[in-house]
Amino acid sequence: MRLSRYFLPVLKETPAEAQIVSHRLMLRAGMIKQASAGIYSWLPLGYKVLRKIEDIVHEEQARAGHLAMLMPTIQSADLWRESGRYDAYGEEMLRIKDRGGRDMLFTPTAEELITDIFRAHVSSYKDLPLTMYQIQWKFRDEIRPRFGVMRGREFYMKDGYNFDLTKEDALHAYNRHLVSYLRTYERMGLQAIPMRADSGPIGGDNTHEFLVLAETGESEVFYDSEITDLKFGDREIDYTDHAQCRAVLEEFTSRYARTDETHDEAEFAKVPESRRRTARGIEVGQIFYFGTKYSDAMGATVADADGNRVPVHMGSHGIGVSRLLGAIIEASHDDNGIIWPEGVTPFHCGIVNLKQGDAEADAACEALYNSLTALGLEPLYDDRNERAGGKFATMDLIGLPWRITVGPRGLKNGVVELTSRRTGESEELPPEAALQRVAAIYEKAQA
Repeated sequence: MRLSRYFLPVLKETPAEAQIVSHRLMLRAGMIKQASAGIYSWLPLGYKVLRKIEDIVHEEQARAGHLAMLMPTIQSADLWRESGRYDAYGEEMLRIKDRGGRDMLFTPTAEELITDIFRAHVSSYKDLPLTMYQIQWKFRDEIRPRFGVMRGREFYMKDGYNFDLTKEDALHAYNRHLVSYLRTYERMGLQAIPMRADSGPIGGDNTHEFLVLAETGESEVFYDSEITDLKFGDREIDYTDHAQCRAVLEEFTSRYARTDETHDEAEFAKVPESRRRTARGIEVGQIFYFGTKYSDAMGATVADADGNRVPVHMGSHGIGVSRLLGAIIEASHDDNGIIWPEGVTPFHCGIVNLKQGDAEADAACEALYNSLTALGLEPLYDDRNERAGGKFATMDLIGLPWRITVGPRGLKNGVVELTSRRTGESEELPPEAALQRVAAIYEKAQA
């Protein structure tokens, strides 16, 4: 992509309504535009990152054996009356009527709808286990939407649902989701800590939230500092192996880590004082096991091996896809703008031409652009007739991890400048060596 042809409405001034870093930078970098309170249009740069995050979620769900599907955003109120949640959910649910006067709602979550699909098509234990998920827009009518995409009313979310014959099998699904979420977040350059949490309107006794530590987090969290040393890394996991998945859960949840809603001072006091930490956290996902809460209420049963009808055990598992974008920025930025991790960057590398119109510089930039594209990478070429300082400021603001700077002086010496956005360090290299370095970085990041 050439910047002269891209829609990137960057702002020089910080919008007055933006209270936190991610909201300020997303507006300034031309990623989103507010349509109404808590509802945003996703402009090309923001949408590009959103899709990168979505792709990682899909890949890790597929790796865990979960099946993608898509459900409607508008649901019938009758299903929610069956489960007993229609009146209990509260004013966050947007209730509407269709032209026939039927009660409908804009989905905040989809336990009822997926249970209805299951009961219509699955009748035998032989069809279990089954886990399906979607990535779909949701709506919750927040009383005070704020912080941009971090606490909007409309949001993009992955919600998955498992159906199992026994509690043991359903808890394996819970553990399997925890493993897949750890992989998902680390691929995005995040450390998301699983913390004991409150189930809220979803219900159930087993639940963990995944929180990214950040000063602007909405939750107060209490944890053993040892947990921040844990990394999932590139280990291979057999998702069908109950013991292996359970061992990962125990590794990542055995140390104290809780949100303020479930915090226990007596338990926290058992952590050595030198390791006790209090901070703020951003919730980016949550997993639930709630047993037969919905299957009992809605008649989702299967015939077991003896022919008896039994309710299935269920759980639900969410990832805030649009919220993750804000969380990544909160965790990875500096005074000049965003610093994208390689796994989610909208473009792999920026190319800055210091002297647009100079034949040699133009030709070198074109060659770099074509070579990066041929390697399967997406460069963003700043081919505008702008001063160098403005080009550098734009690249810093939008946060591409790597920048190749091309100018007549360097080309006379046979070099270009490769700069790391995260460290600010630059290195002069022959163009081919710069290409190889960038390609190697992304090959490692995608391994």
